[in-house]
Amino acid sequence: MVKGGGVFADGAAVTQQKLEPPAISPEAGLARRLVADGLCDARAVERGRLMAAETGQRLEAVLIQLGLVTEQGLAGAYAGLLGLPVVAPARYPDSAVLAERLPARFLRAARALPIAADAESVVLAMADPLDRFTLRAVASAAGRPVVVEVAVPIELEAALERLYPEAGAADVAADQAAPVEQDAERLKDLASEAPVIRLVNQIIARAVETRASDIHVEPFEDRLRVRYRYDGALHEAEAPPAGLAAAIVSRIKIMARLDIAERRLPQDGRIKLAVRGQDIDFRVSTLPALHGETVVLRVLDRSAVAFDYARLGLAPEVVARFAAALELPNGIVLVTGPTGSGKTTTLYTGLLALNAVSRKIITAEDPIEFQLPGINQTQVKPQIGLSFAALLRSMLRQDPDVIMVGEIRDLETAQIAVQAALTGHLVLSTVHTNSAAATITRLRDMGLEDYLLTAVLRGVLAQRLIRRLCTECRRPEPAPPALVARFGLAARSGGTAATLWHPVGCAHCRNTGYRGRQAIAEFLQPDAALNALVFAHADHGRIEQAAVAGGMVTMFDAGIVAALRGETSIEEVVRSLRTEA
Repeated sequence: MVKGGGVFADGAAVTQQKLEPPAISPEAGLARRLVADGLCDARAVERGRLMAAETGQRLEAVLIQLGLVTEQGLAGAYAGLLGLPVVAPARYPDSAVLAERLPARFLRAARALPIAADAESVVLAMADPLDRFTLRAVASAAGRPVVVEVAVPIELEAALERLYPEAGAADVAADQAAPVEQDAERLKDLASEAPVIRLVNQIIARAVETRASDIHVEPFEDRLRVRYRYDGALHEAEAPPAGLAAAIVSRIKIMARLDIAERRLPQDGRIKLAVRGQDIDFRVSTLPALHGETVVLRVLDRSAVAFDYARLGLAPEVVARFAAALELPNGIVLVTGPTGSGKTTTLYTGLLALNAVSRKIITAEDPIEFQLPGINQTQVKPQIGLSFAALLRSMLRQDPDVIMVGEIRDLETAQIAVQAALTGHLVLSTVHTNSAAATITRLRDMGLEDYLLTAVLRGVLAQRLIRRLCTECRRPEPAPPALVARFGLAARSGGTAATLWHPVGCAHCRNTGYRGRQAIAEFLQPDAALNALVFAHADHGRIEQAAVAGGMVTMFDAGIVAALRGETSIEEVVRSLRTEA
């Protein structure tokens, strides 16, 4: 018999391990467990109970729909309550188990899947381990006892979709493979098929549940690749049938209100969905490629974004300098870094700190990623002539105190921003450069005069996002002498032996060794010495040296400090800053 801490069943009756009979109902026990484990509070449970009573649904279903508890959290609560293990994703089989006895339609309806079987028992993954009917039905059909393990619903659905592809999906794939020109109506019909809708919903739900930041759908000649970005790195997921590529892309375009007949030009759109009880926005971008259209969905989950300096990982001294610059009555404060370095999140955090009844704040963004309460946000629309520069001119007539410009990318926008700063406004914006010092030379290269630059620039924050080491599996090792000498680790560690931490990989971090990201940053604050270098047309290297002499801690030094603390690895610091080790 398969061993485990599960529930065993036969065709006639269900028997549990020798436990004391519960003094309370399973639902009440589950609610207590959720509160005890910190997965939701008592008020949320009471709210769920009231709605469950009104709708006739079970409490846990309502909690999931309202987004008060995650599927992973609910599975853990079930496991703790019943003393059962949670099914690891690797436990799902490569081929269907007992397919001749358990039809796919029944397993989908029951949200259950046999994952192992021998002559004595069957191991059954269940999204709802309290479902006694399914236990009895599976035990009766299999003719042997059942051992239960708790399944995370999204992982169970993915396994069911892989092991039992619906006939409808195969029909759609075959139809897609026909060598005929697809018209808009036919694509719309294919994208409206239930299997395609279910597949797209599953792809999106998996991204939200696993905290992915982006979904990449990429058609190739012989396959359709789906990848998720976690902590800045892409990971490939199980591929849908290649013949469904056009239908999947069309479905996403319909959801984003894009033109499905236009496949020659890039398009941008937005989707707003309630996924597993959470309201999530998705920014959608399509791009024509050799074998079809590639689609990228940026997941904009406000609940997963922290507009808090400490949670962003910024050093306290950097935060203090940045916050002081934002409190100035006028001038320009810039945040710089490559795409995906967290610039917008840092600016939003600063704006929310400034947000008050006594201040009028207006933003010009492309696109508006998150809606900020109390702040007037405006979307740039270049296709109708509403560029950053045009919008900035109009914003000045709205009598603002603080202006945020999504990006300074040309001389016209830079000049209007400078004029706004000179006339008493505080202007926040971003620039794409590799360091704080390089921002000054970049603005000069745009054509901005030195005297204007020194008159309005109040500070430049340059940042990167580095992956945090997984605290469950990271491994410490003494730093090699070569690295100690190269990076001066002995002096940085206070004269003691320097210890560096390294990634290992475990189930908590998807075997990557990293879990989550944090910002490392440097803040350049202009002073008399630095302004003299600007007038002398010094390059960014000399400007950076002067800034360091004035007290700036470089991003690389901040990264080394984070590595010595065990927050990240030295390899990750070097990779993120593109510095040779």
